[in-house]
Amino acid sequence: MAREELESIPGVGEKTAARLATLEDPLTALETGDVAALARAPGVSGGRAARIARAAIRKRHDDDGDFLATARATEIYESVLELLKRRAVTEYAERRLETFYPTATESRLEEVRAFATAAVEREPDSELLAALDGVEPLEPARDVRVRDRCLATNDAETYSRAQELVPEISVELVDDARNLADLARGYSTVIALDEAFDGVETEGDVRVEPAALENPASIVPERTLAFFARNRRTLSAAAAVHRVADIDAPCDVDALDGALERLNDDGTVADDEPLERLETAIDDLDATVSMAESVANDRLRAAIEERNVTIEGADLLSLVERGAGVDSLLSRELSEEFEAAIDAARERFVDGLGVDAYDALAREAFSEEPMFPVERDDRIVDRLREELTAERDRRAARLKHELAIELTEHRTDANALVEAALELDVELAISRFARDFDCTFPSFEGRGFRIEGGRSPLLDVAFEDVEPVDYGVEGVALLSGVNSGGKTSTLDLVAFVVVLGQMGFPVPADAARLEQFEALHYQAKTQGTLDAGAFESTLREFGELVDGGRARLVLVDELESITEPGASAVIIAGILEALSAGDSTAVFVSHLAGEIDEAADTEIAIDGIEAVGLRDGELEVNRSPVKGHLARSTPELIVEKLAKESEGEFYDELLEKFDAS
Repeated sequence: MAREELESIPGVGEKTAARLATLEDPLTALETGDVAALARAPGVSGGRAARIARAAIRKRHDDDGDFLATARATEIYESVLELLKRRAVTEYAERRLETFYPTATESRLEEVRAFATAAVEREPDSELLAALDGVEPLEPARDVRVRDRCLATNDAETYSRAQELVPEISVELVDDARNLADLARGYSTVIALDEAFDGVETEGDVRVEPAALENPASIVPERTLAFFARNRRTLSAAAAVHRVADIDAPCDVDALDGALERLNDDGTVADDEPLERLETAIDDLDATVSMAESVANDRLRAAIEERNVTIEGADLLSLVERGAGVDSLLSRELSEEFEAAIDAARERFVDGLGVDAYDALAREAFSEEPMFPVERDDRIVDRLREELTAERDRRAARLKHELAIELTEHRTDANALVEAALELDVELAISRFARDFDCTFPSFEGRGFRIEGGRSPLLDVAFEDVEPVDYGVEGVALLSGVNSGGKTSTLDLVAFVVVLGQMGFPVPADAARLEQFEALHYQAKTQGTLDAGAFESTLREFGELVDGGRARLVLVDELESITEPGASAVIIAGILEALSAGDSTAVFVSHLAGEIDEAADTEIAIDGIEAVGLRDGELEVNRSPVKGHLARSTPELIVEKLAKESEGEFYDELLEKFDAS
């Protein structure tokens, strides 16, 4: 993908485009919203990756991204996201959910709705969620360095190419066979990349492989092993997810698990008994040969202590004249005991070594020449150590190569396996959300909205205790009601349902019908009267809002607080008249519904959240707005209560004034 194409994505500049271009397939990552892949680009965080993916999706669907037109509308969307993300297990799913947004674009809405429709059918059982807990995006192997072999070439271009393709291994420039032989003395294996070296004989392990760079993994199997060792936990978890969810895996998960079981955390091959015997023999070589020495010397010492050796004078004189010592005495007087001691030492050394192929060499470590104390032949022990080490390295290299080949066959499928598990977590988060909040998919038809049995997850009470609300508006409406009766929470519910519905997700209601709105304008309650500048700015916002013919949803909470009540009623009446003449749907919460109705030149629908009475000082409220009804105020209810309880006329007269107004 060209950098110019990457830079065409909103918010992606030259530097970010250069970073994304380092990815193997940035186009697919952008098209699928793969935030994990995007976050692998240097300097791109998870949050930044989600924003880039979201911008790329908008560009693909030609979406202007202007649906959330106010700060309060954005807050509602962020609340939706937070509730969804809480139901994700993996960090990937949390970031991936950030790529979903409310839209007025038909193609994006249909795309997400199809995805969410399949997602809600997922069963989020506890075993599956537990398996997901170990899944995370695959990480590349880092800091892989191979020091026991090198590449050799006499060509500068090949030298540069080898350094680029196989940075884990040293690459050396050589001129002739002598240079190659020098390298062989310093490395256990030298891989010559030029055909010119074919047939050259040198000491050491020198291989001529001109095509080696075509398959770098064969040169450095440690690269493949390090990748799988680093990611073995998440791969095993992803395999478990597929088993528990009973979904088709892109690979044979049993074969993958079997290969991973043969891999140690440090990238070495596990559970190979011959290799383990060699490693143990090398590690314990000095201790083993010392123990064998002790066995021989203990036996000889005991034999000497148990025997009375008599030497006649002539024999003693002869031994002294020849300069003979204890060795001669052993040979003459204790030859059988010495042979038995040496045999015991050899058997102990061979048994302790535990590598059958080196029994003969191990026996040579104890000479048949009589001596006391018995000592190993260090030259033989050093030779044994070298041969054991060489055999260990050869076997380890062969096992690494074989396992790397096996795992390489799983590399592409391993990526698909983990990606499928991570995407499943996204689907399960949506399913859990839909189940937790009794959601259903809305229909898109007609004007305005209609919500039946809607319950807001934003209320500070347990969801099961939330009273359901029925409400619908076509055109514009004033929503009246008592203080703390639920007017603001009704606006929040409407906004919540619309945001979710136009994200393509199910909504918390028994049923919902929505117009496909082009934008959501939600004006939150203003705290206190605005000064002249802020007041003018607010009016300008509404002036721009009523211009144009876009089908918008406008929700406004107590706009009257921006200035004096009398002026507020006139202003709100004018705004509602302008909105009713266009294609917008609007709900204005106001305590001045009566005054606004009087100030309006056209009929304005008034709905009311009615308080049905007082009990123990608490309002009893019908949370579903009543159509065409101006709700009574809290003071009126209190006066009515007092009038019923009192025998005087004062409260009755006050109540009549409410009726008259």
